Amino acid sequence: MDGARQLLSDRWFSDNVMKIDRAVTIIFGMIWAIDGQFKFWPGFIQAFPKMVATAAQGQPAFLSGWFNFWVASASINPALIVYLSGLAELAIAFSLVAGFMRKLFYGVGFVFSLIIWMVPEGFGGPYGVGSTDIGTGIIYAIVFLFLAILNTTHGGEPYTLDAKLEGKIKWWKLLAEIKYD
Repeated sequence: MDGARQLLSDRWFSDNVMKIDRAVTIIFGMIWAIDGQFKFWPGFIQAFPKMVATAAQGQPAFLSGWFNFWVASASINPALIVYLSGLAELAIAFSLVAGFMRKLFYGVGFVFSLIIWMVPEGFGGPYGVGSTDIGTGIIYAIVFLFLAILNTTHGGEPYTLDAKLEGKIKWWKLLAEIKYD
């Protein structure tokens, strides 16, 4: 009997992979929306340069040029970087929740996640005794990669804004679908 339950369970997942994918994508989008709105909280602009400077502390010498550039940039015009980051995160959130321009935004989300990991998270480092975390940005990038792979292997998601637009605008698939031929 346990084997039959396992078979039914496995079958349920395979039969519902598109719904599960959609639910996970929406939840991931809501996380991005929450993170994006934090950028507009009072005081974040003032805290941002210190956050970048803190990420630079203790990094290997060969990364000093990278962090010096970002520390200087964050000090010169923190509002520009913070607001652009917030808008980018909200756009990524909208894309994930609504299923809008997925092909484009899976790539944007992947690259933006790596930038978050490389700048304010300081590559998750510095690493040494007591290091327990590699940072969230790299994990977010991997999630975007998996979403793109799911889209490629299972085709378009029927429960998205893209699916509605594809029926009306022939070329929309170029922005929405990642095809493996």
